[in-house]
Amino acid sequence: MAITTQYVVTHKGVEKLVTTDKKEADQYDKMLDAADNLATFIQAKGIKLDAGVAEELSIMLAKNKDKVAKVLKGATADSVLEDEQAEVVKLQANG
Repeated sequence: MAITTQYVVTHKGVEKLVTTDKKEADQYDKMLDAADNLATFIQAKGIKLDAGVAEELSIMLAKNKDKVAKVLKGATADSVLEDEQAEVVKLQANG
């Protein structure tokens, strides 16, 4: 019989991730915390969004923080998206 340690990340009472990798669980938890902070910031700035949309938007921004930072530093959205597409093609070719 094997024993496996699992890390479960929950967010607002909902199980979001189950993994055996502690580092992955910690990173995902940190991303969810950043997303919560982004949602709070967006709402505090007076932008009215449905709660589900606000959560989806803030999670997308948190997951893509490096790409969003490039756009905020002046890169075009097209160039960032092209780089992202090139990464996907590269991964598929290696897969």
